[in-house]
Amino acid sequence: MSSILSLTRPTQAVASRARKPPRIVVSLLGTGQVGGALLRQLAEQGGFAAPRLVALANSRRALAAPDGIAPADALSRLWDEGGNPGLEAPLAAVTNTAADVRVMVDATAAQEVAAQHPRWLSRGVHVVSANKLALGGALADWDALQAAAEAAGTHYGDAATVGAGLPALSTLRRLTRAGDTLIALTGVFSGSLSFLFNAYDGRRPFSSLLAEARARGYTEPDPRADLSGRDVARKLLIVARVAGRPLEEGDIDVEDLVPPPLRDIPLDAFLDRLGELDEILERRRCVAAATGQVLRYVARLREGALATVRLEALPPDHPCAQLSGADNLFAFTTRRYHAQPLVVRGPGAGPEVTAQALLADVFEIARQAATRA
Repeated sequence: MSSILSLTRPTQAVASRARKPPRIVVSLLGTGQVGGALLRQLAEQGGFAAPRLVALANSRRALAAPDGIAPADALSRLWDEGGNPGLEAPLAAVTNTAADVRVMVDATAAQEVAAQHPRWLSRGVHVVSANKLALGGALADWDALQAAAEAAGTHYGDAATVGAGLPALSTLRRLTRAGDTLIALTGVFSGSLSFLFNAYDGRRPFSSLLAEARARGYTEPDPRADLSGRDVARKLLIVARVAGRPLEEGDIDVEDLVPPPLRDIPLDAFLDRLGELDEILERRRCVAAATGQVLRYVARLREGALATVRLEALPPDHPCAQLSGADNLFAFTTRRYHAQPLVVRGPGAGPEVTAQALLADVFEIARQAATRA
Protein backbone atom coordinates (compact mmCIF):
# COMPACT_ATOMS: atom_id res chain seq x y z
CA MET A 1 0.00 0.00 0.00
CA SER A 2 1.33 3.43 -0.85
CA SER A 3 2.09 5.38 2.28
CA ILE A 4 1.25 9.05 2.31
CA LEU A 5 3.79 9.71 5.04
CA SER A 6 7.20 10.40 3.57
CA LEU A 7 10.07 12.84 3.78
CA THR A 8 10.77 15.49 1.19
CA ARG A 9 14.17 16.87 0.27
CA PRO A 10 14.51 20.62 0.96
CA THR A 11 14.99 21.33 -2.74
CA GLN A 12 11.78 19.49 -3.55
CA ALA A 13 9.91 21.41 -0.86
CA VAL A 14 11.07 24.74 -2.29
CA ALA A 15 10.07 23.67 -5.76
CA SER A 16 6.65 22.50 -4.64
CA ARG A 17 5.97 25.84 -2.95
CA ALA A 18 6.75 27.60 -6.20
CA ARG A 19 4.23 25.56 -8.14
CA LYS A 20 0.57 26.27 -8.39
CA PRO A 21 -1.24 24.42 -5.58
CA PRO A 22 -3.06 21.31 -6.78
CA ARG A 23 -6.80 21.42 -7.16
CA ILE A 24 -8.29 19.07 -4.56
CA VAL A 25 -11.84 17.74 -4.69
CA VAL A 26 -13.34 15.74 -1.85
CA SER A 27 -16.45 13.66 -1.27
CA LEU A 28 -17.29 13.19 2.41
CA LEU A 29 -19.09 10.07 3.59
CA GLY A 30 -20.48 10.33 7.10
CA THR A 31 -22.00 13.34 8.84
CA GLY A 32 -21.76 12.20 12.45
CA GLN A 33 -19.47 13.73 15.03
CA VAL A 34 -16.27 13.18 13.04
CA GLY A 35 -17.83 14.18 9.73
CA GLY A 36 -19.35 17.28 11.31
CA ALA A 37 -16.00 18.25 12.80
CA LEU A 38 -14.35 17.82 9.41
CA LEU A 39 -16.93 20.12 7.82
CA ARG A 40 -16.12 22.78 10.43
CA GLN A 41 -12.42 22.42 9.74
CA LEU A 42 -12.95 22.60 5.98
CA ALA A 43 -14.92 25.81 6.53
CA GLU A 44 -11.87 27.28 8.27
CA GLN A 45 -9.67 26.65 5.24
CA GLY A 46 -9.21 29.47 2.78
CA GLY A 47 -7.54 30.20 -0.49
CA PHE A 48 -7.13 28.31 -3.72
CA ALA A 49 -5.37 25.38 -2.05
CA ALA A 50 -8.36 24.52 0.14
CA PRO A 51 -10.09 21.25 -0.76
CA ARG A 52 -13.36 21.69 -2.62
CA LEU A 53 -16.23 19.64 -1.22
CA VAL A 54 -18.22 18.23 -4.15
CA ALA A 55 -20.37 15.60 -2.43
CA LEU A 56 -21.72 14.71 0.98
CA ALA A 57 -23.57 11.58 2.04
CA ASN A 58 -24.84 9.70 5.06
CA SER A 59 -27.05 6.66 5.50
CA ARG A 60 -30.19 8.68 4.72
CA ARG A 61 -29.30 11.17 2.00
CA ALA A 62 -26.67 12.03 -0.60
CA LEU A 63 -25.86 15.35 -2.25
CA ALA A 64 -23.50 15.88 -5.18
CA ALA A 65 -22.59 19.32 -6.51
CA PRO A 66 -19.55 19.43 -8.83
CA ASP A 67 -19.48 23.22 -8.56
CA GLY A 68 -18.79 22.84 -4.86
CA ILE A 69 -20.62 22.82 -1.55
CA ALA A 70 -19.78 25.44 1.06
CA PRO A 71 -18.83 23.37 4.13
CA ALA A 72 -20.70 25.74 6.44
CA ASP A 73 -23.92 25.09 4.49
CA ALA A 74 -23.29 21.43 3.72
CA LEU A 75 -25.54 19.83 6.32
CA SER A 76 -28.50 22.09 5.67
CA ARG A 77 -28.14 21.57 1.91
CA LEU A 78 -27.93 17.82 2.41
CA TRP A 79 -31.27 17.81 4.22
CA ASP A 80 -32.93 20.28 1.85
CA GLU A 81 -31.57 19.07 -1.50
CA GLY A 82 -30.18 15.60 -0.89
CA GLY A 83 -31.51 12.60 -2.75
CA ASN A 84 -31.55 8.92 -2.02
CA PRO A 85 -28.52 7.60 -0.16
CA GLY A 86 -25.80 5.79 -2.05
CA LEU A 87 -22.11 5.81 -2.87
CA GLU A 88 -22.17 6.17 -6.65
CA ALA A 89 -23.12 9.87 -6.75
CA PRO A 90 -20.27 10.92 -4.41
CA LEU A 91 -17.82 8.82 -6.45
CA ALA A 92 -19.05 10.32 -9.72
CA ALA A 93 -18.74 13.81 -8.26
CA VAL A 94 -15.00 13.41 -7.63
CA THR A 95 -14.21 11.43 -10.78
CA ASN A 96 -16.08 13.77 -13.13
CA THR A 97 -14.82 17.05 -11.68
CA ALA A 98 -11.70 18.69 -13.11
CA ALA A 99 -9.05 18.34 -10.43
CA ASP A 100 -5.49 17.28 -9.74
CA VAL A 101 -6.31 15.29 -6.61
CA ARG A 102 -9.53 13.34 -6.06
CA VAL A 103 -10.29 11.99 -2.59
CA MET A 104 -13.06 9.95 -1.02
CA VAL A 105 -13.13 10.60 2.74
CA ASP A 106 -14.75 7.87 4.83
CA ALA A 107 -15.88 9.17 8.22
CA THR A 108 -18.29 6.29 8.74
CA ALA A 109 -18.01 3.00 10.59
CA ALA A 110 -19.93 1.13 7.90
CA GLN A 111 -18.79 -2.17 6.41
CA GLU A 112 -20.56 -1.45 3.12
CA VAL A 113 -18.49 1.72 2.73
CA ALA A 114 -15.21 0.06 3.70
CA ALA A 115 -15.86 -2.66 1.11
CA GLN A 116 -15.70 -0.03 -1.65
CA HIS A 117 -12.25 1.30 -0.77
CA PRO A 118 -10.30 -1.02 -3.13
CA ARG A 119 -12.61 -0.16 -6.04
CA TRP A 120 -12.17 3.56 -5.47
CA LEU A 121 -8.40 3.19 -5.33
CA SER A 122 -8.50 1.19 -8.57
CA ARG A 123 -10.48 4.02 -10.20
CA GLY A 124 -7.64 6.45 -9.51
CA VAL A 125 -9.32 8.04 -6.49
CA HIS A 126 -7.37 8.38 -3.26
CA VAL A 127 -9.05 7.25 -0.04
CA VAL A 128 -8.70 8.85 3.39
CA SER A 129 -10.41 6.93 6.15
CA ALA A 130 -11.29 6.89 9.82
CA ASN A 131 -13.15 3.63 9.15
CA LYS A 132 -11.08 0.76 10.56
CA LEU A 133 -13.06 -2.06 8.96
CA ALA A 134 -11.06 -2.24 5.73
CA LEU A 135 -7.64 -2.29 7.37
CA GLY A 136 -8.62 -4.07 10.58
CA GLY A 137 -10.88 -6.74 9.14
CA ALA A 138 -9.95 -9.86 7.22
CA LEU A 139 -6.37 -10.06 6.03
CA ALA A 140 -7.68 -10.57 2.49
CA ASP A 141 -9.25 -7.09 2.65
CA TRP A 142 -5.92 -5.61 3.75
CA ASP A 143 -4.17 -7.33 0.85
CA ALA A 144 -6.81 -6.08 -1.60
CA LEU A 145 -6.24 -2.50 -0.50
CA GLN A 146 -2.50 -2.78 -0.94
CA ALA A 147 -2.85 -4.35 -4.37
CA ALA A 148 -5.36 -1.76 -5.58
CA ALA A 149 -3.30 1.20 -4.39
CA GLU A 150 -0.09 -0.16 -5.87
CA ALA A 151 -1.65 -0.97 -9.23
CA ALA A 152 -3.32 2.44 -9.62
CA GLY A 153 -0.65 4.57 -7.96
CA THR A 154 -3.16 5.88 -5.47
CA HIS A 155 -2.80 6.53 -1.75
CA TYR A 156 -4.68 5.36 1.32
CA GLY A 157 -4.64 7.79 4.24
CA ASP A 158 -5.01 5.82 7.44
CA ALA A 159 -3.77 8.13 10.22
CA ALA A 160 -7.28 8.52 11.66
CA THR A 161 -7.80 4.77 12.05
CA VAL A 162 -5.39 4.38 14.98
CA GLY A 163 -4.81 6.85 17.80
CA ALA A 164 -7.05 9.57 16.32
CA GLY A 165 -4.14 10.84 14.25
CA LEU A 166 -1.30 10.37 16.71
CA PRO A 167 1.90 9.55 14.77
CA ALA A 168 1.80 5.89 15.74
CA LEU A 169 1.55 4.35 12.28
CA SER A 170 3.90 6.87 10.70
CA THR A 171 6.49 6.27 13.43
CA LEU A 172 6.28 2.52 12.94
CA ARG A 173 6.60 2.87 9.17
CA ARG A 174 9.70 5.02 9.48
CA LEU A 175 11.29 2.50 11.83
CA THR A 176 10.62 -0.47 9.58
CA ARG A 177 11.73 1.36 6.44
CA ALA A 178 15.04 2.04 8.13
CA GLY A 179 15.47 -1.68 8.73
CA ASP A 180 14.27 -1.87 12.32
CA THR A 181 12.09 -4.75 13.52
CA LEU A 182 9.19 -4.64 15.96
CA ILE A 183 9.73 -7.06 18.84
CA ALA A 184 6.87 -6.08 21.16
CA LEU A 185 4.10 -3.54 21.43
CA THR A 186 2.22 -2.51 24.55
CA GLY A 187 -0.35 0.21 24.75
CA VAL A 188 -3.72 1.73 25.42
CA PHE A 189 -5.37 2.10 22.02
CA SER A 190 -8.88 3.22 22.96
CA GLY A 191 -9.51 6.82 23.92
CA SER A 192 -12.90 5.91 25.35
CA LEU A 193 -11.60 3.06 27.52
CA SER A 194 -8.60 5.15 28.51
CA PHE A 195 -10.90 7.92 29.72
CA LEU A 196 -13.09 5.45 31.60
CA PHE A 197 -10.37 3.62 33.48
CA ASN A 198 -8.17 6.68 34.08
CA ALA A 199 -11.13 8.19 35.93
CA TYR A 200 -12.42 5.01 37.57
CA ASP A 201 -11.22 5.23 41.16
CA GLY A 202 -14.36 4.10 42.98
CA ARG A 203 -15.74 7.54 43.72
CA ARG A 204 -18.17 7.37 40.80
CA PRO A 205 -19.95 4.33 39.39
CA PHE A 206 -18.53 3.08 36.12
CA SER A 207 -21.92 3.67 34.48
CA SER A 208 -21.74 7.37 35.37
CA LEU A 209 -18.34 7.67 33.73
CA LEU A 210 -19.66 5.80 30.70
CA ALA A 211 -22.50 8.31 30.32
CA GLU A 212 -19.99 11.15 30.41
CA ALA A 213 -17.80 9.46 27.81
CA ARG A 214 -20.81 9.08 25.51
CA ALA A 215 -21.73 12.75 25.97
CA ARG A 216 -18.19 13.79 25.02
CA GLY A 217 -18.28 11.74 21.84
CA TYR A 218 -15.57 9.36 23.03
CA THR A 219 -17.67 6.21 22.60
CA GLU A 220 -19.83 4.85 19.84
CA PRO A 221 -23.57 5.54 20.24
CA ASP A 222 -23.80 1.96 21.49
CA PRO A 223 -20.91 1.82 23.97
CA ARG A 224 -20.80 -1.96 23.74
CA ALA A 225 -18.80 -1.44 20.56
CA ASP A 226 -16.07 0.04 22.78
CA LEU A 227 -16.52 -2.22 25.80
CA SER A 228 -16.37 -5.37 23.67
CA GLY A 229 -12.70 -4.75 22.86
CA ARG A 230 -13.29 -5.37 19.15
CA ASP A 231 -12.34 -1.81 18.25
CA VAL A 232 -9.03 -2.14 20.11
CA ALA A 233 -8.43 -5.50 18.44
CA ARG A 234 -8.91 -3.92 15.00
CA LYS A 235 -6.38 -1.24 15.85
CA LEU A 236 -3.93 -3.88 17.04
CA LEU A 237 -4.42 -5.75 13.76
CA ILE A 238 -3.67 -2.58 11.80
CA VAL A 239 -0.51 -1.82 13.77
CA ALA A 240 0.67 -5.43 13.54
CA ARG A 241 0.12 -5.53 9.79
CA VAL A 242 1.98 -2.26 9.27
CA ALA A 243 4.85 -3.91 11.17
CA GLY A 244 4.76 -6.85 8.78
CA ARG A 245 2.83 -9.28 10.97
CA PRO A 246 -0.05 -10.76 8.91
CA LEU A 247 -2.40 -11.38 11.83
CA GLU A 248 -6.05 -12.35 11.58
CA GLU A 249 -8.70 -11.46 14.15
CA GLY A 250 -8.55 -14.99 15.54
CA ASP A 251 -4.90 -14.45 16.44
CA ILE A 252 -5.90 -12.00 19.19
CA ASP A 253 -7.32 -13.01 22.57
CA VAL A 254 -9.92 -10.32 23.30
CA GLU A 255 -11.67 -9.77 26.63
CA ASP A 256 -15.22 -8.49 26.22
CA LEU A 257 -16.15 -6.32 29.20
CA VAL A 258 -19.88 -6.64 28.49
CA PRO A 259 -21.44 -9.50 30.48
CA PRO A 260 -22.95 -12.17 28.17
CA PRO A 261 -26.59 -11.44 29.19
CA LEU A 262 -26.16 -7.80 28.09
CA ARG A 263 -24.43 -8.31 24.73
CA ASP A 264 -27.38 -8.88 22.42
CA ILE A 265 -30.22 -6.97 24.06
CA PRO A 266 -31.53 -3.63 22.69
CA LEU A 267 -29.47 -0.55 23.50
CA ASP A 268 -32.11 0.98 25.77
CA ALA A 269 -32.32 -2.24 27.76
CA PHE A 270 -28.54 -2.37 28.04
CA LEU A 271 -28.40 1.19 29.36
CA ASP A 272 -31.12 0.39 31.88
CA ARG A 273 -29.08 -2.55 33.18
CA LEU A 274 -25.69 -0.84 33.47
CA GLY A 275 -25.77 -1.42 37.19
CA GLU A 276 -24.86 -5.04 36.49
CA LEU A 277 -21.65 -3.89 34.83
CA ASP A 278 -20.97 -1.59 37.78
CA GLU A 279 -21.00 -4.51 40.19
CA ILE A 280 -18.59 -6.63 38.13
CA LEU A 281 -16.05 -3.89 37.51
CA GLU A 282 -16.18 -2.60 41.07
CA ARG A 283 -15.20 -6.04 42.32
CA ARG A 284 -12.22 -6.09 39.97
CA ARG A 285 -11.22 -2.56 40.93
CA CYS A 286 -11.26 -3.45 44.61
CA VAL A 287 -9.10 -6.53 44.05
CA ALA A 288 -6.56 -4.43 42.13
CA ALA A 289 -6.63 -1.61 44.69
CA ALA A 290 -5.93 -4.07 47.52
CA THR A 291 -2.44 -4.57 46.06
CA GLY A 292 -1.95 -0.92 45.09
CA GLN A 293 -2.77 -1.48 41.42
CA VAL A 294 -5.12 0.16 38.93
CA LEU A 295 -7.18 -1.18 36.02
CA ARG A 296 -6.28 -0.39 32.42
CA TYR A 297 -7.48 -1.87 29.13
CA VAL A 298 -4.23 -2.90 27.44
CA ALA A 299 -3.24 -4.27 24.04
CA ARG A 300 -0.10 -6.41 23.76
CA LEU A 301 1.80 -7.90 20.84
CA ARG A 302 4.88 -10.04 21.46
CA GLU A 303 7.07 -12.33 19.40
CA GLY A 304 6.14 -15.96 19.85
CA ALA A 305 3.08 -15.22 22.00
CA LEU A 306 -0.63 -14.72 21.47
CA ALA A 307 -1.63 -11.09 21.00
CA THR A 308 -3.96 -9.93 23.77
CA VAL A 309 -6.51 -7.19 24.38
CA ARG A 310 -7.77 -7.25 27.96
CA LEU A 311 -8.35 -5.46 31.24
CA GLU A 312 -5.21 -5.67 33.38
CA ALA A 313 -4.23 -4.68 36.89
CA LEU A 314 -1.05 -2.60 36.65
CA PRO A 315 1.24 -0.91 39.17
CA PRO A 316 0.78 2.87 39.27
CA ASP A 317 4.26 3.49 37.82
CA HIS A 318 3.51 1.50 34.65
CA PRO A 319 3.39 3.81 31.58
CA CYS A 320 -0.16 2.67 30.77
CA ALA A 321 -1.23 3.58 34.31
CA GLN A 322 0.08 7.14 34.05
CA LEU A 323 -2.19 8.39 31.29
CA SER A 324 -4.79 11.11 31.71
CA GLY A 325 -8.05 11.93 30.02
CA ALA A 326 -8.54 10.03 26.78
CA ASP A 327 -4.83 9.60 26.10
CA ASN A 328 -3.53 6.74 23.99
CA LEU A 329 -0.10 5.19 24.37
CA PHE A 330 1.93 3.08 21.96
CA ALA A 331 5.20 1.65 23.34
CA PHE A 332 7.29 0.11 20.55
CA THR A 333 10.08 -2.24 21.59
CA THR A 334 12.25 -2.86 18.53
CA ARG A 335 15.63 -4.30 17.69
CA ARG A 336 17.13 -0.82 18.04
CA TYR A 337 14.81 0.56 20.74
CA HIS A 338 15.35 -2.45 22.95
CA ALA A 339 16.57 -1.19 26.33
CA GLN A 340 13.76 1.35 26.45
CA PRO A 341 10.74 1.43 24.13
CA LEU A 342 9.93 4.29 21.81
CA VAL A 343 6.68 5.78 23.13
CA VAL A 344 4.00 7.71 21.26
CA ARG A 345 1.45 9.27 23.60
CA GLY A 346 -1.31 11.84 23.31
CA PRO A 347 -5.05 12.43 22.91
CA GLY A 348 -6.60 9.35 21.35
CA ALA A 349 -10.28 10.23 21.07
CA GLY A 350 -12.56 13.05 20.08
CA PRO A 351 -14.14 14.26 16.85
CA GLU A 352 -11.86 17.27 16.39
CA VAL A 353 -8.53 15.43 16.52
CA THR A 354 -9.87 12.59 14.38
CA ALA A 355 -11.17 15.03 11.78
CA GLN A 356 -7.85 16.85 11.82
CA ALA A 357 -6.10 13.57 11.02
CA LEU A 358 -8.39 13.10 8.03
CA LEU A 359 -7.75 16.62 6.77
CA ALA A 360 -4.00 16.29 7.27
CA ASP A 361 -3.99 13.11 5.18
CA VAL A 362 -5.87 14.91 2.38
CA PHE A 363 -3.25 17.66 2.36
CA GLU A 364 -0.38 15.16 2.47
CA ILE A 365 -1.75 13.37 -0.56
CA ALA A 366 -2.02 16.72 -2.34
CA ARG A 367 1.54 17.61 -1.35
CA GLN A 368 2.85 14.40 -2.83
CA ALA A 369 0.88 15.02 -6.00
CA ALA A 370 2.44 18.48 -6.26
CA THR A 371 5.99 17.16 -5.86
CA ARG A 372 5.40 14.59 -8.61
CA ALA A 373 4.00 17.17 -11.02
